[in-house]
Amino acid sequence: MPIDPWVAAAAPIIAARAERELEALVGVSSPSGDAKGAEEAVAVCRALLGASIDTQRIPCSSPGHAPDLVARIEGEGGPRLLLLGHLDTVVSHEAHRPLTSRNGRLSGSGAVDMKGGVVLALGVLRGLAEAPEPLRFGEVALLLVNDEEWRRHPFAHSERFAGWDACLCFEAGERGPDGEEGVVVRRKAAGTLRVEAHGTSAHSGSAPDKGRNALLALAAAAERVAALHRPQASDRLSAVPTILRSGDAFNVVPAGGELFCDLRADRLEAIESVAGAVPGEVGGARLEAELIRRWPGMDSREATRGLLAAGSERLGRPIIAAERGGASDASHVASHVGLCVDGLGPRGGGAHAPEEFVLASSLSSRAEVALALVAALLDDRSARDA
Repeated sequence: MPIDPWVAAAAPIIAARAERELEALVGVSSPSGDAKGAEEAVAVCRALLGASIDTQRIPCSSPGHAPDLVARIEGEGGPRLLLLGHLDTVVSHEAHRPLTSRNGRLSGSGAVDMKGGVVLALGVLRGLAEAPEPLRFGEVALLLVNDEEWRRHPFAHSERFAGWDACLCFEAGERGPDGEEGVVVRRKAAGTLRVEAHGTSAHSGSAPDKGRNALLALAAAAERVAALHRPQASDRLSAVPTILRSGDAFNVVPAGGELFCDLRADRLEAIESVAGAVPGEVGGARLEAELIRRWPGMDSREATRGLLAAGSERLGRPIIAAERGGASDASHVASHVGLCVDGLGPRGGGAHAPEEFVLASSLSSRAEVALALVAALLDDRSARDA
């Protein structure tokens, strides 16, 4: 099938700019919670959008964070479409790596999670604003948040976009089992469990038994949580202890500390049950367990079936539905917007790791995928409204 003319024309323009735009955005160190880095990343995005696209700042979901960015273009009537991404990374300033190119890999901090996706989302918005034959839409907004990677507070923007016709989120893309273009329509629920230990300090040499060892209590809690890890069971629960902090000196029984665990499952209820499995006391040290982050799951398989078929026609090759265990802000929006598609960013790997990268060859093909779905959304809704 031939590719849609607008997709064929707009995708090469996005791809031609994408690598140097990614270099500029990855060049900014923007760890989650760092206001200065966030402001610099927002400034880069505004510059890449150009002065003709209206932008505004809205309060971030997390107190103390830099305001989030919304860019908008208005049409003459039709569907309202939200493009979604985040600018923060998990990488500290000290560990930040600028973008380098080698053997087709564009490597750098936050390249695939998710500044590569942000670059494509910026390009899609520009493509809609600059279309020679305007597509019919009421409004298209691009929301870029600064706290996705370590948010403990409820997502503040869902109701702002409630009732919009569709949300496209630009987390990393993937291939299907036979090399097809894949997009994410199902995600697990996610939670972060924090366990705080309250023990008693004592000299570990002369009076070890007078202490109540918080470190050992946290280790026992970690083992209890890890024992619940059953990704092959009905809820597909993964329970992984990830951070343990305890102790201040090598010769003192630790009196306090904290444990963090990452939890994923098909149902949020399965995650919430893990906190109740943590014992209240181990070896005399008291434990307090709390879910400090709750992310709903997303399941748009039925809602997106027709869209993926229509997008495949406009792309000229198949777009298939995929699922992913990692969480994203699309899950929050999905409870207010009936049609959500994620995984529209470029392909790559190594997210949250020093070797994080984007495949340069995927920038063009993934731009085509995103544009094809946008064209299908607007054309399909226009036809039904006529």
